Amino acid sequence: MADKTFLTRLTLTDFRNYAEASLRLDARHVVLTGDNGSGKTNLLEAVSFLSPGRGLRRAVLSDVTRVGASGGFSVFAEVTGREGEVSIGTGIDTGEEATSRRLRLNGTPARSVEELTDHLSVLWLTPSMDGLFTGASSDRRRFLDRLVLSLDPAHGRRAADYERAMRSRNRLLSEGRFDPAWLSGIEVQMAELGIAMAAARSEMLGLLAALIARSSATPFPSPDLALSGFLDDQAGRPFAELEEEFLAALRDSRHRDAAAGRTLTGPHRADLLVRHREKDMEAERCSTGEQKALLVGLVLAHARLTADMTGHAPVLLLDEIAAHLDEGRRAALFDLVDGLGGQAFMTGTDRAMFSALGERAQFFIVHQGAILS
Repeated sequence: MADKTFLTRLTLTDFRNYAEASLRLDARHVVLTGDNGSGKTNLLEAVSFLSPGRGLRRAVLSDVTRVGASGGFSVFAEVTGREGEVSIGTGIDTGEEATSRRLRLNGTPARSVEELTDHLSVLWLTPSMDGLFTGASSDRRRFLDRLVLSLDPAHGRRAADYERAMRSRNRLLSEGRFDPAWLSGIEVQMAELGIAMAAARSEMLGLLAALIARSSATPFPSPDLALSGFLDDQAGRPFAELEEEFLAALRDSRHRDAAAGRTLTGPHRADLLVRHREKDMEAERCSTGEQKALLVGLVLAHARLTADMTGHAPVLLLDEIAAHLDEGRRAALFDLVDGLGGQAFMTGTDRAMFSALGERAQFFIVHQGAILS
């Protein structure tokens, strides 16, 4: 079993509806129950800020600060993680528009939020993800890239650099500035970054598919996974060859992209395809319940892969996870989550839905910005 990663303390200041809040935790799972709108998901969002990015809601950082607060927000956590015990502090200093947040590790400023991945992985499943298979391809790409990021911390930086380069190219084309030296330099960068992104996605899906294939049967359906929309079925070809092919495609499509106002080929056009293996059916054609079960199975499989690859189980954030499961499937889910060896934060309106966890969890009641054990 992978080593356990867990929070022992979580403290919030001016975060969403919490002026101040503090939780003392042990290594067990954490169950948060209370009425809708009481602040349960806000606590999960705070934990999600212990990973790179803008958290599980992808919020504008200034919107996270509590309404009426004079400054910004802060999240402080004590974690037992991949490099032992660490204190993590993150947030913004003012209520003004902010595009990045400050991060301190053991009281020392970090160079970037990517350093968080040295200590823990945080994965989540929220009700807003229930439409993943029927929604926009951009949502599936974002979901896929978060899966990759937990195994390849450099993936986020590559994706950000690619987006920056692509915006520069789009701007030059929209202004009619077809300077070959400028465009070629940008396109070389896009080709290198784009193929690296595509390779990281493909490798992760291959590892995940292999793990699913050798896993024991569970109450959740098995997903078959594939990528489409960019260099399909190119596994095994040399990187240099793929980069040259992508570079040529960019060069040849300049006038078409200028007319369209955007770059029409690249990893930003890829899509994640998911099928229900047992029914041999595309996920988007499955029932709502089957789609939820597929998503749960996919997230749990990825959590297992993360534990296997890093040697440390991730912290899981499972928002309203038990609401649409019958008693037997809930109990099976809790056993699977517990078997991962990490710490999970789960929310719901009714504590009775989590009774199968027994002493494996700490239980808290959330009520109007207050947390009671």
